[in-house]
Amino acid sequence: MASGHKSRHDSRPGQERKARRHPGREAPRAPAPPGGLDAVFGVHAVRALLDRGEVPREVWVQEGSAGTRLAELVEVARQGGARLHSRPRDELDRLAQGASHQGIVAFATPLAFEGETSLWLRLEGWPHEAPPLLLVLDGVTDVHNFGACLRSADAAGVHGVIVPKDRAAPLNAMVRKVACGAAESMPVYQVTNLARAMAKLKALGVWITGTAGEAEASLFEADFTGPSALVMGAEGKGMRRLTREACDTLVKLPMAGSVSSLNVSVATGICLFEAVRQRQGASAGD
Repeated sequence: MASGHKSRHDSRPGQERKARRHPGREAPRAPAPPGGLDAVFGVHAVRALLDRGEVPREVWVQEGSAGTRLAELVEVARQGGARLHSRPRDELDRLAQGASHQGIVAFATPLAFEGETSLWLRLEGWPHEAPPLLLVLDGVTDVHNFGACLRSADAAGVHGVIVPKDRAAPLNAMVRKVACGAAESMPVYQVTNLARAMAKLKALGVWITGTAGEAEASLFEADFTGPSALVMGAEGKGMRRLTREACDTLVKLPMAGSVSSLNVSVATGICLFEAVRQRQGASAGD
């Protein structure tokens, strides 16, 4: 156009596209959980909640055939005193925000970390035949990674997860959603000073293996057959200096391709199942 005046088509593209969307029509908001409660999504997570002996305050069940499919689980919740509500699928979809709710959502008291005193008492009076296997997370602040690490820890038979009071993800509803029941079953101990807690682990006979990309030894050279703690650091930064210095040994995953590192939850799963492999081999040889 020769004129110096801007036409309507010269406006910023974002403004024009926004105007073309259905004006006055906002996307429905996700329903809010009942006050002070966490939403627990899916059959496995809700069953883990009930198996733990915690009865949710409310349970929302998808309308239609889901009620029949989930009848046994719903009946356990009802007998425990949970209030039951039938809800349309789109409402559960919005509440789950992309998670697979499988037609059931329970609303329960938020999870809480266990204190370090509980950890020391448990280790001092160790009740299991197998030696302790612990997972230490230093600086894992992403709730998705935290939830995935808890899920891997549960699958590998880890006896407890240790996190610092600072630089750690909260134990919230999103973590429960990603963990698929592991957040309810896995003890998570919160310690005030991680390096000091690691020193106490050593005093109790726990061998501490840290993971670091610059380590010389491979993961497959580590020994997890005795009382063990595996330390995983944050993505990018890895373990903090004091945490690294508190480890008995450092190992790395042998990386053969062009990728230099793995997501922390993926690396955690690989390391934990190497520990499982070693322990199963050790017990078979006894």
